[in-house]
Amino acid sequence: MIAATRVAQIKRALPFWMSLLLMPVAVLGALKGSWTVVLLPVMTWHLFSILDAFLGLYSENADPDTREDQLAWYRAITLVWPPLQFGLLYWLIWYVTGPGDAHLSPLETIVLFFGIGVIGGTVGINYSHELMHQKNKSERFLGDLLLAMVLYSHFRSEHLLVHHRYVGTPRDPVTARYNEGFHRFFPRVLRECWRSAFKAERDMLARRDRPWHDLRNPFFRYWALQGFMLLLALLIGGWIGLALFLWQAFIAVWQLELVNYIEHYGLTRKHLGQGNYEHVMPRHSWNAAHKASNWLLINLQRHSDHHYKPDRRFPLLQTYTHADAPQLPYGYPMMTMAAMVPPIWRRVMNPRVRRWRQMYYPEITDWRLYNAATNPTPR
Repeated sequence: MIAATRVAQIKRALPFWMSLLLMPVAVLGALKGSWTVVLLPVMTWHLFSILDAFLGLYSENADPDTREDQLAWYRAITLVWPPLQFGLLYWLIWYVTGPGDAHLSPLETIVLFFGIGVIGGTVGINYSHELMHQKNKSERFLGDLLLAMVLYSHFRSEHLLVHHRYVGTPRDPVTARYNEGFHRFFPRVLRECWRSAFKAERDMLARRDRPWHDLRNPFFRYWALQGFMLLLALLIGGWIGLALFLWQAFIAVWQLELVNYIEHYGLTRKHLGQGNYEHVMPRHSWNAAHKASNWLLINLQRHSDHHYKPDRRFPLLQTYTHADAPQLPYGYPMMTMAAMVPPIWRRVMNPRVRRWRQMYYPEITDWRLYNAATNPTPR
């Protein structure tokens, strides 16, 4: 256990600031073009996977009772990223449709904004996830801004009101089913997540005898923020600028859902009868203790503890051993690349899911209802 006084040291927080290295790489791609436009996805996926291989695992846990004021250096990275991402995105739209148009080919511009989408999904949405779980209204608003930049504002409602409550059951769209390839999972969650998020907010208002169109419905805030982002892209870069904004937003959402896909693949909670399910436990999330990718993803890979304590700040998330929670063979960057090739993914993960089932639920002999997510809907 790392004592709170040591947790508070700036040298322990600095590795989580590595995401800022991606900002100048994006600017370099815009200014130089050519092969530099591919650096963003290469760094995000491949460099951190290589660093994982060299740096290995990190299994130490911080004192979970560390005070809020001792986490200032950790909080700071999630607070400075939103304005930096906003400035970078719209500067790039301005540059590639103006001064940079003379030396960047259409293909270079498309690849560059692919990379912007990758970091928007890997870092931006991940930081919004950290911010949306906090009690501070300013932090939650910064999370909303990050999601509006990728047109996925409803993720906040879906994640807080649906995913955390119903993970591992048929009612959670983002629990990937056993043997469900990512290319089937992705269009399914795009359809179902928006509907489940809107329904959750509508039902909350209905319990207070209010209609869905009551202004307390956060979807009005989501639509306003997203509309502002779209209009700004159009005003700065014209129709090309708007198209590039939409392109990077799509890639960011794709990157997010790749992560969602691997976090709970094949892990289901036991149905106890009559729509009742066992409580969420550490066994219901895939974890990875790889050091470098946890720096990039601010400990998102300590996913079991996040579901146990959703509002726990990322530096205080605890890691679990193989005895308590299932472990991935590689960090999330490597696993998301594997998920894009379903035969490889199934070869790596299906045996692990089967071993997990035998370890925790030997009494269940017929998994067909779990595989098809056709068990009764949770009460």
